[in-house]
Amino acid sequence: MDRRWFLLTLAATPLAFARAEAANKKFVLAEEYMPQLVDVDADVAIGTILIDPAKRFLYLVEATGVARRYGIGVGRAGLAFRGTAEVGRKAKWPSWRPTDNMIRRDPKKYSRYASGMKGGPGNPLGSRALYLYRDGRDTLYRIHGTTEPWTIGKAVSNGCIRMVNEHVEDLFDRVPVGAQVVVLQ
Repeated sequence: MDRRWFLLTLAATPLAFARAEAANKKFVLAEEYMPQLVDVDADVAIGTILIDPAKRFLYLVEATGVARRYGIGVGRAGLAFRGTAEVGRKAKWPSWRPTDNMIRRDPKKYSRYASGMKGGPGNPLGSRALYLYRDGRDTLYRIHGTTEPWTIGKAVSNGCIRMVNEHVEDLFDRVPVGAQVVVLQ
């Protein structure tokens, strides 16, 4: 099959096409952002997700003093999630719709997706999403995969926590709905 035809077929939108092209470029994630077990000094329950936006790491506490650490991309200044939440829902190959605020901030980029985008390889939420809820309500923030793995370690998102797809798939399988999420300040 001709590679160009495949990419054109895969790319139902200009955004998806650009992401599909970029995904085919060689990318190597820095070793520090690969999943690894690390010591943590946090007084939280096992199963809690700790997010350190300043250091660009997400920690899943697996035992007292031990966590699995993943590299993440975080929200740009003024757009980052703050405080505590819980995983209210999980989805494989989630659909996506930009928030109303995203559309207002950048209508040229986001208004064409106001009706949403089906899940799949070109979807900006990647292969998995953990939906953050507070007081039983969706915060519109997610921990999700990405079609732009080179953004891990950077502050580039509209507020969500993004991970390499393979890493969010691993986290997805380890974390139940109801897990606590704490964003460190």
